[in-house]
Amino acid sequence: MFKHHTKNKGDLGVLKVKLDLFEKGFLILNPETEHAPFDLVIYKNGVYKSVQVKYRSLNKRGTLEIAFRSTYCNTNGLVVKPVKTEVIDIYAIYCPDTDECYYFNPQQQNKSIALRVNTSRNNQQQGIHYAEDYREVP
Repeated sequence: MFKHHTKNKGDLGVLKVKLDLFEKGFLILNPETEHAPFDLVIYKNGVYKSVQVKYRSLNKRGTLEIAFRSTYCNTNGLVVKPVKTEVIDIYAIYCPDTDECYYFNPQQQNKSIALRVNTSRNNQQQGIHYAEDYREVP
């Protein structure tokens, strides 16, 4: 496996999230296309939820930054499009630095969210989204 290849990182993120969701008791359904607006559908207790998976490493500040946009290249160059959060029930983030998965409803956020893994240098407490609080599926 190429360590820095974006597709391989995404595949690893999906596999880690699938395992975590399976261990949490969810049935995992896979779309038949890579062009769906989500990566997975999960089912538990009569409820289906669409899931978008992201692989994110910690930044220098000890946070996972998740912007609700999609970036890809085509013949015209780099394309950046906002994610349609109304069709995604859950964002699932796999962090290789913690080897953990984090979950949240993107419709309850603005255009991005930062999940803090490490304590902030100034010990700020207000307005912080601690990653450990996002381990359960909403």
